[in-house]
Amino acid sequence: MNERTSCMVVSLRPVWLAGLAGALAVAVIIGLGRLLEAEYGWFAWLPGIAIIAALAGGAVYCQQRKLASIRHSESSAIHSRIDAWHEAGTLVGETAACPLERIDQAVGQTLFLRQIAEGVHGLEALFDANRRLLWVSPSVERLTGWTTAACMEASDAIEMLAHESDRRYCVRMAMQVLADGVQQDFEMRLAHRDGRYGWVACRWRVMLDGEGRRVGLRMSAEDIQARKETEYKLLETVAELRRAQALREHYLSRSNDERQRLAALLNVIGLGIIFIDHDHRVLYFNRTMLKIWGFQPEENLIGTRDVVLQRTVAPLLADPEAYFAHIEAVVGERQAVSEQFEVRMKDGRIVTDLSAVIESGKGARGIGRVWIYEDVTEQRRIANQLVALAERDPLTNLYNRRRFHEELDRLLAEAQRRGLEVGLVAIDLDGFKPINDRYGHQAGDEVLVGIAEGVGRIIRRNEMLFRLGGDEFAMLVPDTTEAELSELAARLVEGVDGLSFSFGGQSVGVTASIGIALFPRHGADGEALMAAADQAMYQSKSHGRNRWMVSGDGGSESDRMSATNRNLDEPPFAKD
Repeated sequence: MNERTSCMVVSLRPVWLAGLAGALAVAVIIGLGRLLEAEYGWFAWLPGIAIIAALAGGAVYCQQRKLASIRHSESSAIHSRIDAWHEAGTLVGETAACPLERIDQAVGQTLFLRQIAEGVHGLEALFDANRRLLWVSPSVERLTGWTTAACMEASDAIEMLAHESDRRYCVRMAMQVLADGVQQDFEMRLAHRDGRYGWVACRWRVMLDGEGRRVGLRMSAEDIQARKETEYKLLETVAELRRAQALREHYLSRSNDERQRLAALLNVIGLGIIFIDHDHRVLYFNRTMLKIWGFQPEENLIGTRDVVLQRTVAPLLADPEAYFAHIEAVVGERQAVSEQFEVRMKDGRIVTDLSAVIESGKGARGIGRVWIYEDVTEQRRIANQLVALAERDPLTNLYNRRRFHEELDRLLAEAQRRGLEVGLVAIDLDGFKPINDRYGHQAGDEVLVGIAEGVGRIIRRNEMLFRLGGDEFAMLVPDTTEAELSELAARLVEGVDGLSFSFGGQSVGVTASIGIALFPRHGADGEALMAAADQAMYQSKSHGRNRWMVSGDGGSESDRMSATNRNLDEPPFAKD
C-alpha cells in the first residue's frame, strides 16, 4: 500500500462512521413513522424526512471537506518533493511558481537526465540490494552484444555478463561494497554474446535512499580492451627483450670464457703479440711481448699510441731507423701479411716480426693490425752451431770439404759470369805422419790446429782456407792472378816452415807442398781444377817437398822459390 492510498483510507474513516450513524437514524425514523402513521397520517413522516435530509446534507458537506483536505495534502507533498529536488541539486534553473509548471519542469529535467545516462559511452548499471539489475545503459549492447531488454530479463545479470574467470570475484566485490559502503575499483572481463570477451575498468559504488540506507549498487565501467592489448603487446615485447638479453648475456659469458682461454693461451706461448687499432693505439698485448721489448710484467700498454712505443723501444735497437722504416713501409703499403723482418738488439738478441691485417667481416677495411714477435736468438745460435758442425772441421774450426765444394761451385759460377779467374791452392803437409806415429794422435791434432792458426794469420780476408781431411788443406782465391797466387804460396811455404812444436822435450815441425791451379786456364770446372791443383801439389812433393808449383810448370821456378835450405835428407819432423 503506497502513501497516497493510506492517506485516503485514514481520511474516509469518519465518512463511514457518519454513514453508519445515518443508517441507524433512518431505521429509527422509519420505525417511528410507522408507529405514528396511523394516528397522524403521512404528516408523521415529515420530521423524519427533514432529519434524513439534514443528515444527508451534513454527510455530503463532510465528504467535500475531506476531499479538499486530501487534495491540499497531496499538493503540499508534491511541492515539498520538488523543493527537496531543488535543494539537492537534482533540478536546475529557476523554480516555476505554478505547481503544474513545476511538475512539468521536474518531468522535463528527469527526461533530460535519462537521455544523458543512456548516452554515456561507458557502461552504467544499477542493482538493488539483491544484485538484481534495475537499469543498464544502452552501451551494454556495444560492449557485450546483449540488448538492454535481454539484460533486464536475465535472472542474474552479473552471471550473464561477467567472464567466468572473473565472476566470483565481481560478486564478492559487489557484496563487499554493499556491506561496508566503500567504493571498489578493479578490472574485469565482460563476456560477449559471440564468445569473445573484452576488458573493462569498473567502479562499484553504493546507492543510498533519502535516509542514508544502502538500497542498491551502481556500477560504472570503461572499455580498456585497446589498452589491454597494448599492455599484452608490451609484455610480449618486454619478454622478448628479456629473452634477447638473457641470450646476449649467455653469449657474452661464453665470449668472456673464450677470451679468458685465449688470453691464457697467448700468455704461455713464446710469441709476443700486440694488436694496434686504426687509431694507432694498443688494444691488446701479451706477457711475452712485454718481455721481448723490455717492459715490466705489470706494465699496462692499453691505449698507448704506437709512436710512444717506438720512442720507448728505440734505445734497445741496434738500428732503430731501419726498423721504423720497415714499420712505416708495412703500414703505409697496407700489406695484408708482411714479410718476416729481423730486428737486432744492442744486447745481441735477434727478434723477428710478422704482421697481418685483422679483417672486420663488414667490408674490405680491417679493424686493425696484429704484430707477432719472436726471440730467435737461441734458435739462431743452435742453427749456427749446426751449420758449423755441417760446414766446419771440428778440430781446426776451418771450413770442411762440404763447404769447400759449395764455395768452389759458387766462385766458379760467378767467375764465369763476370769473366774472372779463380785460384785453387792445394796444400799437403810434409812430415806429418811421422809425428802422428811417434807422438800419437793428440800430438798430430795439435800440429793441425797450429797449422790452421798459423796459416790463418798469413792469409787475407778474401782468401778462404779449408781442411779437406787428414793433413790436406786447400785455399780458394776469387778474382786473382798467377802472380798473386805465387806470392801467396811463397808466404804459405815460409809460414808453415816457420812453425815449431814441442813434444817430449823435442822440437819438431812440418813443411808444405803446394800446387796451384787457375780457372779457367787449368780446368773448366771444379773437378778439373781440383785435379790440376793436386797434380801440381804432387809435383812439388816429387821435386823435394817444401815448395810450390803451378799446374803445367816444369818445376825449375819452384826450385828457386824453396823457402828453406834445409837438407832434404834430414828427417822432416826434426828441428835444429
